[in-house]
Amino acid sequence: MNSPSNTTAAVRLRDITVRLGGRVVLENLSLDIPPGKVTAVMGPSGAGKTTVLRLITRQLRPDAGSVQVGDVQVEKLKGRELGRFRRNLGVLLQNGALFTDLTCFDNVALPLREHTDLPETLIHRLVLIKLQTVGLRGAAEMYPRELSGGMNRRVAMARAMALDPAIMLYDEPFAGLDPISLGVSLRLIREINDAQGTTSVVITHDVDEVAQLADHCFLIADRKLIASGTPAELADSEHELVRQFMSGRPDGPVPFHYPAEDIAAQMLSGAPR
Repeated sequence: MNSPSNTTAAVRLRDITVRLGGRVVLENLSLDIPPGKVTAVMGPSGAGKTTVLRLITRQLRPDAGSVQVGDVQVEKLKGRELGRFRRNLGVLLQNGALFTDLTCFDNVALPLREHTDLPETLIHRLVLIKLQTVGLRGAAEMYPRELSGGMNRRVAMARAMALDPAIMLYDEPFAGLDPISLGVSLRLIREINDAQGTTSVVITHDVDEVAQLADHCFLIADRKLIASGTPAELADSEHELVRQFMSGRPDGPVPFHYPAEDIAAQMLSGAPR
């Protein structure tokens, strides 16, 4: 199933094919991410979810197809144009990627110091506002090593939104979090999206969390877009692969063995495994 055309899409991928290491990761993928919403991009491990994020940020160029963010043709960007484009994107990586030798304050201040000419007094106020937003103003002078993993993720979120980007990208934001930190992260993503009117894209395989958070979902598997809709619509889908993924069943179209074809061939031929 392909995403329907949407002239107001914040992000538009058209007929995308990506090959990495001789393997086709995405093939003829098209989807439209709506503006001002929380959109989840889901799928089994290795399905190409993070590849979508890398295409949006232009870390990767597609082998075929186009990536459009607003009016910008992303795959054509380079040099200073690419740098200016990326300033309007906030990216939260799975591990937070904070600089361990900088305080939380200086981590959040870094993009403001690098990309603006704002006076230090104003940067100071802005950083404290961002830290207050994620509930960590009191940790401004602490170092990442002094905080929990969940708190580090929240500081990284404050840094990602330091420049007030129009689009926030979250790569597996719930991985490894305890239930309390997970609940905080869910609330923050939702509140930041609604308060600032941003477009949020969440790369995840956490079905339960998506049901609480996302306005719209895309499910990628077997290199293609398999389904799209609200979390409730995906949960009610009759598509066999969608049902397997949403319910977490071990048996179904996604095999236990990888690659399934090679295993089957070896068993039939009697070749050693």
